[in-house]
Amino acid sequence: MKKFLTAALLCLTTAGFAQPLPKIALQQVFPKLADERPVWMSEAPDGSHRFFVVYQTGKILVVKKGSDGGDAKEFFNIEERDPKAGGENECGLLSLAFHPGFATNQLFYVYYNQRNPAEQHTQPLNFPIRTVISEFKVSAADADKADLKSERILLQVPQPFGNHKGGQLSFGPDGYLYLGLGDGGAADDPFNSGQNVATLLAKMLRLDVNSKTDNAFGDRSRHLEYGIPKDNPFVHEPNMGERGARKEIFAYGLRNPWRYSFDRLNGALWIGDVGQDLWEEVDLGVKGGNYGWNVREGAHHFKPGPEGAKYIEPVIEYTHKTNLQAKGLYPDHSLGLCIIGGYVYRGKQFPALTGIYIYGDYNLGTYWGFRYDYDAKKVTAHGTLLQQTDNIDSFAEDADGEIYSLMQSGKIFEITAP
Repeated sequence: MKKFLTAALLCLTTAGFAQPLPKIALQQVFPKLADERPVWMSEAPDGSHRFFVVYQTGKILVVKKGSDGGDAKEFFNIEERDPKAGGENECGLLSLAFHPGFATNQLFYVYYNQRNPAEQHTQPLNFPIRTVISEFKVSAADADKADLKSERILLQVPQPFGNHKGGQLSFGPDGYLYLGLGDGGAADDPFNSGQNVATLLAKMLRLDVNSKTDNAFGDRSRHLEYGIPKDNPFVHEPNMGERGARKEIFAYGLRNPWRYSFDRLNGALWIGDVGQDLWEEVDLGVKGGNYGWNVREGAHHFKPGPEGAKYIEPVIEYTHKTNLQAKGLYPDHSLGLCIIGGYVYRGKQFPALTGIYIYGDYNLGTYWGFRYDYDAKKVTAHGTLLQQTDNIDSFAEDADGEIYSLMQSGKIFEITAP
């Protein structure tokens, strides 16, 4: 992807909004961490003040909060499984989620990709890659080391191409595990996964890791290593095995939900969904929601769909092309090429940022933000917070609600308000 270089530090206010957004600045943390492509970072929910940094190549480092990173230890490593194979840019070890009871049960979950042996391709379609969702446990002998032998595979999803993997695992405030999956890749959603509820691709899934399912979908021989929440939207659809509506689905019509988050104030689910060639979007996730892909890209027509079908509008969208800005929901939003979903700031260090959803663009390195009125269901202010030159891989949030950004170069920054 072409990288556009800018150097100016800008804070653009939006005409017609009463409250301009503040500028932000970046303060580097863990400067001694040198590896490229950190794609996820979580603070352990056990009071130990440890950050776990996930690298796309297949390893996780653990560092002490407030250190320079020189104390980093290798917590987890599956590089020999070659999780980037088949999609160097978008496959890999892509996220980590700690069980809500991690402080006592020491369980955590990872998302990684793996190449299928030729004889194990899914028929009748030869899908060469699979996504693996696994549970692991921390070593009983060393709290800074994972027990790789403890792996319990919860779910494997066949993947037709090497891109659009989604790749995030997060526990919601309801205690269930959410999983964002892209449409499987290539371009134009060739298998029409976005609107097909018989596939797990192009979906947000919601799983109960504390139970298992026997007689899944009416098939006595099918057992799942996870439970399906009783209020998932398709739970009461007829049982047709994998040919019917998949009951793991929470929402659908997502092209590539690269990073989502829950507002810790009210549990609202914010999704950054990567677009095709013209539009990027931020969505407010709701149970059973249909976000339109591949009938729509953002709020705009993409492929023909059923007449009268209803889709959930993006909260924010932006375009790749100057000549399309006037057609966007927010014509004054600046350009970008690849959205990176972020977080609503709920920390205490920078009160000026409170309530702002901060998100960015991988290619341009731009940081944007908006304020959203949940009662009125509308954006009340939006604008550019910062422009810089590094590719943004992901955002992170610590236990105190402070927000960080992870750069492809390997640098990690805390987002501050000067």
